[in-house]
Amino acid sequence: MKETTFETDFWKDANLRKIWDDIVPGQPRKTLPYTLTREAIEKYCRVVGDMHPLYFDEEYAKKSSYGGLIAPPAIHILLMFACTPTDDWMRSPGTVNAGQSWSYNIPARPGDVIRLEARALDKFIKKDRLFVVHDNVFFNQNDEVICSGRGWTIRPQ
Repeated sequence: MKETTFETDFWKDANLRKIWDDIVPGQPRKTLPYTLTREAIEKYCRVVGDMHPLYFDEEYAKKSSYGGLIAPPAIHILLMFACTPTDDWMRSPGTVNAGQSWSYNIPARPGDVIRLEARALDKFIKKDRLFVVHDNVFFNQNDEVICSGRGWTIRPQ
């Protein structure tokens, strides 16, 4: 089975990304399905320093109330990039996170095929800054909501 990969050079193709004038509130963003692997979960956990056995130790996880390995709730950070193409406006260099709020419903698990539904809800200018309010909902292959969130970003252009 081929592992799904995504671009980690966030400057690559920056000139192709949608700019302020291209963002249409209510319009769904283009997204891509992503198969979450155990390797991706473990790599993410190591990078952020979260070494909980629920994410690494299958025997420990099987004895837990989850009944098996899971991903940490903040895996949505990795999924946001894995589920969007390189020309997505959220990937624009210079984008500033101005706040976010997330709800977690069920854990993502190794082997889940993740789908993202995302859109801009509003955009406005305040003190010469370009703001976008957006929402994101991650689903697994059974159409169960893993997590959902709303965020505010300051756009570079």
